[in-house]
Amino acid sequence: MSSPDVATRGPARPGPYVISGILLLVAIVVPLFVPAYSFDEPRLAGIPFFYWYQMAWIPVTAALVGISYWLVTKEDRRRRDAVRGLAGAGEGR
Repeated sequence: MSSPDVATRGPARPGPYVISGILLLVAIVVPLFVPAYSFDEPRLAGIPFFYWYQMAWIPVTAALVGISYWLVTKEDRRRRDAVRGLAGAGEGR
């Protein structure tokens, strides 16, 4: 009762995966480089730069993760459509 080796996805294009990796790397590495933001000035509404810079990275990181997710799922959908013979049908998505 073994299933035949049937491809479920077409060949991958490296571009979306590389871009997603770079975006995720930026979201992880930049906030970890503390010397870049361990300052008191400039203050935003009285909040030292050290704190509001870190808080600003929360929505930025969410956006970067969202863009990465969108890129990878779009590529995965394209690869699945390529196997089903729908190549070109999913290009506009």
